[in-house]
Parts: sequence; C-alpha cells; structure tokens
Amino acid sequence: MLSSSEAITYARLVENEILFYYRVVDFIVIKTIKQMNSKVDFYFDKPSFWQKEYKQLRALVLDCGLTEELKWGVPCYTYQGSNVVLIHGFKEYCALLFHKGVLLNDREGILIQQTENVQAARQIRFRNLQEIVALQAVLKAYIFEAIEVEKAGLKVELKKTKEYAVPDEFQVKLENNSKLKTAFEALTPGRQRAYLLHFASAKQSKTREGRVEKYIPQILDGKGLND
Repeated sequence: MLSSSEAITYARLVENEILFYYRVVDFIVIKTIKQMNSKVDFYFDKPSFWQKEYKQLRALVLDCGLTEELKWGVPCYTYQGSNVVLIHGFKEYCALLFHKGVLLNDREGILIQQTENVQAARQIRFRNLQEIVALQAVLKAYIFEAIEVEKAGLKVELKKTKEYAVPDEFQVKLENNSKLKTAFEALTPGRQRAYLLHFASAKQSKTREGRVEKYIPQILDGKGLND
C-alpha cells in the first residue's frame, strides 16, 4: 500500500501525464488551424463526451493534407473531392470511418465492419484520448494508404440489388400484387436495397410483416424509405 507521500507523488505523475496529452492536442490544433473549415468548428466546440478525442483526430487527419468538409452532419475529409475518412462518435466509442476501408491492408487488424450490411466502410474505434495518441503513427499510415486508394481510382465492388435476399413476407406481397412489384422494380437500386435491408433487419416475422405493410403505400408512390 502506498504511503501518503507516495500517493501524492503518483497522483501528480498521472496529472502531469494527462496535461501532457492535452498540451499535445492544443499544440497540434494550433499548428493546423489554417487548414480548418470554420463551417465544421461547431462540431468540435460543442460540449461532448468525446470533445478532446474529436480535436485530436481532427488535428491528426488535417496533418495528412486532406480537405475538411461537413457531410452528413459530421466532419468529413476528402482528397480532390473524394471522401476518404470521417469522424463520428457514439455512446461507447468515437471513431475514424474510412469510406473505402475494405480496400485497406489493415496490417494492425484494427478495422471494424460496423454492421454485416456495410460493404465498403470500416471503422477504427477509440475509447479514450490515450488510445489515439498511442496510435498516431499507425493512424496516419492508414490515412495515407486511403489517399493512395483514391489516387489509384480504386472502387469497391458492391453487391448488386438482386444479390440481396428478399424477405418471405415481402416476396409474398410482390407475387400477389402486380402493381407493387412494378412499383418496386421501378425504384432506384439504392432505394430497393434500403427497403430490403430494413425489412430483413427485423428478427421476428410479425415485425417484418408490419414493416412491409407500413411501407407498401410509399413504394406504390415511388418513394424511398426515408423520403
């Protein structure tokens, strides 16, 4: 057990280490301030559980020479107009999301597929500032590789809409309602996929049936899931 003097010394060491990390954050932010997009500042300035982590990630990404933009309500970083990586956060973690992460080598084994239906994007997740600081060199290597993917014009080969399973509950409706079948086939592939994924994501048949019934009028009107 530590004596009182040892405990005080240890506490000061921990405090100094935390202050060091915060100073690193502040230094990098000042260094890259000219690259910041004022339209995105609100995301980093608003009170958030991940505020320090967001600022560290922002400075790190900007140090790789990407352009900062606001897309989908979050900071998105592009190379010559192409999306490379974005910053976002959830209750349990914050993350860098690589738009074509599936094409990266992932030598460190740290890329995560957010859900089974996500085809191209991959995340690197963080639960504290120290994790980001410790991985700075690795993260930059991943970002530079993602930039090379864009330079090379590489594309992710996405599944065709016809490759997605049609839930039985929806298939029955299509077979018995020619107008619905025609309307669904007239939708864009993206809208078709959105419906199929939404219907299929329900675990119980009763829930799937309810979702199908709810959106039949919308499909007949030629609208997408979120229109």
